[in-house]
Amino acid sequence: MCIGVPLQLAAVDGLLGWSGGEAIDLSLVGTQPVGTWVLEFQGAARQVMSATEAAQTLAARAALAAVMAGGEVDMGQFFADLVGREPALPAHLRPA
Repeated sequence: MCIGVPLQLAAVDGLLGWSGGEAIDLSLVGTQPVGTWVLEFQGAARQVMSATEAAQTLAARAALAAVMAGGEVDMGQFFADLVGREPALPAHLRPA
């Protein structure tokens, strides 16, 4: 299974960005300013992310790592944005 990784651009030169020494192809999202969060998959940015989306995705990845490590895991610490609320369908799936 392959999972995209949120990365924050530390440097940009046209359609090539860098984060932590890793080169990222920006062809699919266009040139972006330094500091932009992108979802990187196999060396290419697939989408631009907000800082909140990046933090939530990084927390979900940490949850996956914790579950894979075994033992008791409090999922609420990784998914604070979901604790205490009912799930909601996206607007396009709600009845008209």
